[in-house]
Formats: sequence, C-alpha cells, structure tokens
Amino acid sequence: MRIPSRLPLLLAITAGLILLLPQAAVADHIDAASTFTTSKNMHAIGFSPRANTITPFTANSDLAFWRNRAYQGHYNGFRTLDLSNPARPREVVFQECRGDQGDIVVWDKILIRSWNSPAPAGATCDGQPVAEGFEGVHVFDLSNEKDPALVGSVETECGSHTATVAPDLRNRRLIVYSNVSSGCDAIDVIEVPLANPADARLLRTEPLDGPFTTGVAPGCHDMGVIQGSANLAACASADGTNVFDIGDNAFPGGSLDDPNFLYTIRESGVGDLTQGSGRWHSASFTWDGKVIILGWEPAGGGGPRCTATGTVLPGGVVQTDTHKSLFFYDAANGAKLGQWVLPRAQTVEENCTLHNYNVIPLDHRYVLVSGNYQSGISVLDFTNPAQAKEIAYADPAPLVPAQLGGDWSTYWYNGLIYESDITRGLLVWSLFDVRALGRPQHHLNPQTQETTLR
Repeated sequence: MRIPSRLPLLLAITAGLILLLPQAAVADHIDAASTFTTSKNMHAIGFSPRANTITPFTANSDLAFWRNRAYQGHYNGFRTLDLSNPARPREVVFQECRGDQGDIVVWDKILIRSWNSPAPAGATCDGQPVAEGFEGVHVFDLSNEKDPALVGSVETECGSHTATVAPDLRNRRLIVYSNVSSGCDAIDVIEVPLANPADARLLRTEPLDGPFTTGVAPGCHDMGVIQGSANLAACASADGTNVFDIGDNAFPGGSLDDPNFLYTIRESGVGDLTQGSGRWHSASFTWDGKVIILGWEPAGGGGPRCTATGTVLPGGVVQTDTHKSLFFYDAANGAKLGQWVLPRAQTVEENCTLHNYNVIPLDHRYVLVSGNYQSGISVLDFTNPAQAKEIAYADPAPLVPAQLGGDWSTYWYNGLIYESDITRGLLVWSLFDVRALGRPQHHLNPQTQETTLR
C-alpha cells in the first residue's frame, strides 16, 4: 500500500492543533452532534449535511475513501466529499443513480455501486435509462469528479446489496465480490479491468454452505477480505459465516477469482427465528489476520435490539445480550475467542444493531470502530478478545419523530472517525486516545485490508 511521505507529518500537525483547542470549541459548533452523549475523549469536529426522507425512505449508506476524498453511498446515488479540511467537509457532487442501498467501493478513478432490487419501469442512473428488472452493479469513471460518468454495469441474478473489492494489480484488475442480502445463496465474483472498467463482467458465482435453519435469509450480506500473507475472506452469510482461502497462505488451493471454502462459523442465537428475524451481517479481520470479528442484524436493523437485557420488545421478542454483541473467532479454525456486549441500553424507540465497523491499522493492539444505528459510535479495545472493552463512544438521543435512522457505518481513517448517519449526513469525530493512533492510509475500502501487519 503506497503512503504519501508527507501524510504522517500532516496528521501529527493536525492532531496537535486540535489538541490545542478548548474542548468545548471542538464540539459545540457542530449542531448535528448536539444531541450526542459522548465519552470525554470523543469530539465532533466536522459535518456535511445530507438530509433524507421517511416516505419514500431514503438513506445515507456506506463510505469509501481515496486520499482526501470520501465517497458516501445513498439510496438515490452517491456523493463525493472533499476532506482537505476535515473540520469542513465539502460536497463536490451528488451523483444520481436511483437504485436503493447504494453500497460503494472505489479504486482511484473507478467507483462501483450496488443496485439492490429489481429496477422499476422508468428508472435512471446518471441520466441513462436502466432496464426494467435490472439489479447488479454500476461502474463509474471519476476522472471528472464534478460529473462522474456511468461507463458500465454488470447484471446479477439477485442484485447487489453490498460490494467488497480485492485489488489484483498483478493482473491489472479489480475483483469485486458482490453480495446479496437474500434470494441467492452465492457470491457473485466480478472482474473490473483497470484499463477499461467499461468491460466489467461476471466471472462466476461462488456457492455458500448454509443456511442451517429453515427460514433464515440465504446469501452473503457482507464480506470482509484481508490480503497480504493472510489471504482470507469471511462472508457474513445467513446463520453460518463462510470463511474462504483467497491466495497464498497456510491453506492450499484458493485464489481471488476462485475462493476455496474452509469452514463455517455459527453462534447460538444468531438466526434463531423464535427471537425474530436476523442473520450474520458484517465481517472483518484484525490486521495480523488472526482474529475474525462478526456482527449480525437481528430484526433486519429496523427494530430495537439494544435495550436493557430482558426487555419485552414489540412482537414479544425478549432482548438478549446476543442481540447487541460483537463476536471474536480464531481465523485459523473458527473457534470462539470472546464476545462484547453493548454496555449502554437504548430505548424501544431506537432501531439498533452493531452494524458496520473497521479495525484500526495497528501491529501491536486490536482496536475497532463501529457504527451502531441509533446507539451511535463505539470504539473497542479487544487486544484480549475474551475481555474486550469500550474505550470511547458517541451516542445520540432518540430521533423525533421516531423513525429508522442513526449510524449506518463508522470508520477510522487517517487519525479521524467518519460517521455516515442515515438522516443527518457525514459527521467527523476526533478521538484522543493513544491506543487508536493507527498507521496512515492512502485510501480505504472498509471491508478490504490489502496487507497483513505482523
């Protein structure tokens, strides 16, 4: 991974300047964060608004980063933000593409966007008609960042709920794992040539093991990838996460375009339909490739699942610790190492699960940053996975009127924390904690770790 030589110095100077400011001055001017209760080491420093509607439902979704640009997915497209001054993130463009979910990955001047559901008659993307019934991914050229151009698309059988990119620079291409939230029990493996992204094509589909419980939605909701010497992928699928070998490592046989299945991870309560709907949702790795972090989405993310344990929820479901937990497993064999339970009870008016997260690039400690819908941000030190603890948080008050909202995803990137809030827009946070001083990055697709730190 190429790192600009001046970036560490700039980050150090920026952090120093922020620390010189009075604490109240750092947070008080961010009105969008005014309802948040935070730990003393968390401060809101920047905001870019992008409001949304309840009917029809629209949302800000996932994030990706390239140098000093952030790309924020949206149900109606995506937007590019200039992060040159993180205290004042500036929207460069909002690109229309009216297919829901809008998960995005980026590589230099190429952006791939997920289209989740069959296109209705009259749908458009970048002003171009989208065939009725289409679902899959669209490919954009970002050469003119003020006017991204739709240059290609790849149709898939069950659409694309999320996408994970694995760069294959030796072969001058990107491998994109397109994941469905339901309908098909497979991963779509897509190739995007770097020299001509318009020639993107579906290479194959990779079958999955599971589901193991009748009625649990099949398919890989999201996929975490670590390259380097680890070369593993974890597909958060149904009630059995599938782990794959994707290259040179201790396991024989796998490659980026033809992953080799290794084992599944199951957890008691995940996919238990007597406790309402739900399935594995998110997967990531520690930067040494030794630990897999899994999260799931009871009630599909639309219901309260972070209340006090024992609370009787709408529909008669009883709140459990499992509903509001992250889980840690040995990447070599899937053995459970630990479990962390959200310590701050939310109200029954707040939709909440532990949704999207990334691990800070460190070679001596395990620290992750997680976005959890209406319980906001959690920062965990899980260097000992059996005794993970929260070291920072930012928790908003319930939305009024009650609605689906909160923190879609939150990620650490180059010394700051970026939060994609469903109803608010993009919030930027500083975390003052020596345990979170990660290595600078040239870019970030949060579900992809392009190297192994050991």
